[in-house]
Amino acid sequence: MRACKLLCNENVETYGVRRRDITQATAQAEAPERVLFTNKSLTALMLPLILEQVLTLTIGMADTVMVAGLGESAISAVSLVDQLNILLLQVFGSLATGGAVVAAQYIGRQDRAGGCDAARQLYQTTFVISMVVMAAILSVRRPALSMLYGQLEPGLMSYAVIYLTITSISLPFFALYSAGAALFRAMGNSKVSLYISILMNVINIGGNALTIFVFHMGVAGAAVATTLSRIAGAAVFLYLITKPHQELFIEHILRVRVNMANVRRILRIGVPNGVENGVFQVGKLVVMRLVSSLGTAAIAANAVGNSLAGVACMPGSAAGLAMITVVGQCTGAGAYDQARRNTMKLMGFAIAAMALLGGAMMTLRGGMINMFNLSDRSLGLAWEVITIYLAHTWLTWPFSFALPNALRGAGDARFTMIVSIGSMMVFRVGFSYLLALAFGMGLNGVWIAMYIDWIVRSIFFIWRIKGVAWLKQRVL
Repeated sequence: MRACKLLCNENVETYGVRRRDITQATAQAEAPERVLFTNKSLTALMLPLILEQVLTLTIGMADTVMVAGLGESAISAVSLVDQLNILLLQVFGSLATGGAVVAAQYIGRQDRAGGCDAARQLYQTTFVISMVVMAAILSVRRPALSMLYGQLEPGLMSYAVIYLTITSISLPFFALYSAGAALFRAMGNSKVSLYISILMNVINIGGNALTIFVFHMGVAGAAVATTLSRIAGAAVFLYLITKPHQELFIEHILRVRVNMANVRRILRIGVPNGVENGVFQVGKLVVMRLVSSLGTAAIAANAVGNSLAGVACMPGSAAGLAMITVVGQCTGAGAYDQARRNTMKLMGFAIAAMALLGGAMMTLRGGMINMFNLSDRSLGLAWEVITIYLAHTWLTWPFSFALPNALRGAGDARFTMIVSIGSMMVFRVGFSYLLALAFGMGLNGVWIAMYIDWIVRSIFFIWRIKGVAWLKQRVL
């Protein structure tokens, strides 16, 4: 009898434990889903990103004007080297994106230790790669310029070598700045990157004024100002990322700790993104060579069109940056429905904001184009390309460039790489030559090929986002 009573008590106790487990599981299932991003928090994330895009564009224009006063050879040298620098900076931007995705997913799953380790690995990886790239560029800078641009006249080559040498020294600092900006955006704190961007641009413009107009350092002065601004940006981010009150921080930042699992996760996103961006820049250079063959009027009109196009895309660019953070955190938390909903919200914002901005620019396009003091032939071409661009860019650009960042935020970087490279090479490059030369459409053919590229990308990315494969990607 005693044995039966003990057995019954044991069964009751066992049942009680199971009942408690079931009760807890039911309570968790019935608990409201943790909302990661409200409309208010999305707005707080977006506004600094938009202001940062505006700042980058306007300050870039001011920087170009200041350097232009150095003379034709000097400005040509800066322009040629900057084309190479853009390719190099894409590498670090891509690594930063990989780190941001991994860190955001750790934040979403509330794994602070993992996120902090991912931050450390991002800083270490980008620093090592940037030092290797810097050393490689410094060792072959003159042959590299000759290989890319052919036989340059001696004065132009001298300026280009000076500018490339000094700006190459700034690459590790830019890499650290990019890593810091990406990590703070991953935390949802886009204000920090805005403030530091303001600081860097003030140093850059002030440094240009001082080194060019006061100390008469010429091209070297412009490069020194750029380097000092990047050093300042990297230093501030390095200081801030060590503060333990944040979601992500790095304790004892000078201490090297290698976690190959997180390094591989970062590279899994960063490498495809870097290849995609690199091929995209190469494709643009190939198209630019075609535009150059169409004559001076086409070159000038194309340059003006690209300048105004950059303005029209600012809201979409900001939305794309926000998607890395938002989708990364949502998928890290397993909140896939929120990832979809927030993606649609950001896309809705991008489309609406670009439509409003494009409409305003359409109304003012005559005055904006006239600011560039073009010839009659260039003016007519610029009017045509920018009118067609503003008429539809709000509907196709967001789906071809902002939307894929949602896929990257979930870890689906390989798909975006394959689609982007294939579409760029076949439709943008291939159709540019076909329409511009074979069909005699000139500059308009180049821009129409670009629109075809966007439409093709949009079809693939919309198809992907409507499915579930992108949500099945595993980063952590």
